[in-house]
Amino acid sequence: MPYEPPTHTVERSLRATTGAKIIAGVDEVGRGAWAGPVTVCAAITGLRRPPVGLTDSKLLTVKRRTELAVELRTWVTSYALGHASPEEIDELGMTAALRLAAVRALETLPVRPDAVILDGKHDYLGAPWRVRTVIKGDQSCVAVAAASVLAKVQRDKMMAELGVDHADFGFADNAGYPSPVHKAALEERGPTPHHRLSWAYLDALPQWRHLKKVRSWVDGSVPEIEGQLGFDF
Repeated sequence: MPYEPPTHTVERSLRATTGAKIIAGVDEVGRGAWAGPVTVCAAITGLRRPPVGLTDSKLLTVKRRTELAVELRTWVTSYALGHASPEEIDELGMTAALRLAAVRALETLPVRPDAVILDGKHDYLGAPWRVRTVIKGDQSCVAVAAASVLAKVQRDKMMAELGVDHADFGFADNAGYPSPVHKAALEERGPTPHHRLSWAYLDALPQWRHLKKVRSWVDGSVPEIEGQLGFDF
């Protein structure tokens, strides 16, 4: 399917309206997975013409995405990756885990960005970062699209490596997301050390339900379930 290539429109707007000179695009991958970390990439690209075919990583084939990531690693001005582990996700909740991973990525960059373009409509980063949220930014903004590809390829690689010792779960193919293979392995073997144990899928596994972690919500708020998928899919 044809798609419009990403542009520097948002970056140019931020430069004009805020005076920002160094702008990072930020995107995440792994939010809805049952296993593995959530990974965030922060990429600084400047205003150069992007590589041909750059777009949201989800619109690319595995082969093209992998090839593009190799090109991007030397094309971007700089980039960094941050991760939040399954244990941190269980302890903090997804919103706070996303912020933790994003801060880890941003603080690893060789220079601190003046502004951040964040994919999506929710600002999970917050102060002190100057943030512009852009819905479908991974398709429309060059820096966010670059971050999308780099994050996806790196996390897929990590999940394939984790899957070596858990072949029945198919992590190399599903990257920890729900799939029939993943579901069947969970029913038979239960969660691995890489699974998120506060996730809703455990509710449908009576023999493993005792492993579920429930965070305490001392302020009386409702536990967040954004990004979680139950066992029926």
